[in-house]
Amino acid sequence: MRIPDLLTLALAGLSLQSPLAAQDAADSTATELTPEQMEALMASMTDSLEASYIYQNGTIPIADGVATLTIPEGFKFLNGEQSRQVIVDVWGNPPDVASDVLGMILPADAGVLDNTFTFVLEYDPMGYVSDADATDIDYTEMMEGMKADDVEDNRKRREAGYEGLELVGWAAPPFYDAERKVLHWAKELRADEAEENSLNYNVRVLGRKGVLIMNAVGSMSELSAVHAAIPNVLAMASFNPGHTYAEFDSKVDDVAAWTVGGLVAGKVLAKTGFLALIVKNIKLIVIALGAAGVGLWKYFGRRKDTPPGEPQA
Repeated sequence: MRIPDLLTLALAGLSLQSPLAAQDAADSTATELTPEQMEALMASMTDSLEASYIYQNGTIPIADGVATLTIPEGFKFLNGEQSRQVIVDVWGNPPDVASDVLGMILPADAGVLDNTFTFVLEYDPMGYVSDADATDIDYTEMMEGMKADDVEDNRKRREAGYEGLELVGWAAPPFYDAERKVLHWAKELRADEAEENSLNYNVRVLGRKGVLIMNAVGSMSELSAVHAAIPNVLAMASFNPGHTYAEFDSKVDDVAAWTVGGLVAGKVLAKTGFLALIVKNIKLIVIALGAAGVGLWKYFGRRKDTPPGEPQA
């Protein structure tokens, strides 16, 4: 996937600035554009960015043949390479957070720049996860421990140049479906400059040799919509024969070091703490596009007004 050339050049220049510098650049020159011109230019640039992505439907193998997605009407799938670019370059997350992403599931009428939920997919071959402790966990106590860890995580985020991301609490407490071997829960997060709290709705589907990770990223206002979409999204994913939870063989299969409680706490993941969270910082890319749009408008405006043979300013 390749962003159109003009937008690539504009964003490359802006990447040398901080988001605040980009905002300053937009503010200092915005008087040269009418609101209607700015709106039209922004719409054109965001449309060009969205049009550069190639979506899929139907049957899609994932995780090197471990599982299969079946994307029905009403949804669409973006592959791993494109999804990783979106998460880092468009949403403004640390690169490591996207390193294992296999793809995204979006509503069919939504794009990566829309303020709507997106399911991000990963697979962790951690081994067979025992669910023996699923009914014995005190999730209130667990949240207190996670909030304590959050202080250090946010220090690292800010040192790395990213917004702080405070863990507010459970948006939906953990629930384990013992029959389907599916665990899900939701966290409410508050970013430093965000107007609305973020939602990370976590889904884990247990398999014979690992866990399929399906995390919905969006805003807190979408909690009910995400919750309603969970059954449809779960129906899209299935472990292939030989990889289902029921086929576990204790004689030959590895057992994960963590149980269901470890999955919720997040300590089992290699990407712990601030690297295990994804947010949609749409505001940052809009600022960048706005500043890029103003710069392009000024550039082409100068070319138009400069007589032939005269040097460009």
